[in-house]
Amino acid sequence: MAEDGGSGGCGRCCCSFIFTSGLTALFMWLSLRTSNPTCSIQDFYVPALNTTDNSTSTRNNHTISFDLKLDNGMKDKGVRYSNISLAFYYNSNLSIANYTVRGFYQGHNKNTHRRDLVEARELPWPAAIDAVSNRSTANFTVKLATKVKFKIMFWYTKRHSLEVRGDVQVNDSGKKVNRKGLKLKSGAPDPGRNSMRVGPAFVIFTCFINLLL
Repeated sequence: MAEDGGSGGCGRCCCSFIFTSGLTALFMWLSLRTSNPTCSIQDFYVPALNTTDNSTSTRNNHTISFDLKLDNGMKDKGVRYSNISLAFYYNSNLSIANYTVRGFYQGHNKNTHRRDLVEARELPWPAAIDAVSNRSTANFTVKLATKVKFKIMFWYTKRHSLEVRGDVQVNDSGKKVNRKGLKLKSGAPDPGRNSMRVGPAFVIFTCFINLLL
């Protein structure tokens, strides 16, 4: 009888250990979950394409005004950005401007705006003006590239590349057609949702589930 009691006590200890390990693994897995910040163009204005203003100063204003919004939607993790490179294109492939946003840290559940002007070089202005004058649109592309690392409690993850882009259509007022913010997207998998979460915690959690089945 004593041996049976000892065997039962050992079994209970093993089950308790497995259960505790499983909960710990689940907590670690949830704690390591990350998601990339959302990058969007809130405003995009090209004064020279505003056909309602035919003044010389407006026609010779070859700048692009933009409002970039960076949104960290995570409630318990911060984001450290490296320098952010913005590249502007006309008709998808003609490079017209570049701009750099200096790297910074963004806290939990915070959003940040970066507003500025950039001079558009090599843009075929007569063709662009003709496009918007004919009730069509002038088409631009914005590409964003940076590296991010996530702050989880008191430590940082390794850096992950973040590259997104979006197409902006500008009408005869010189503004983007859609008044809502344009989300920059990427066809690549979210680097914040890959290997950093498939580690020992996930393995332990999987073993725990298998033992219960």
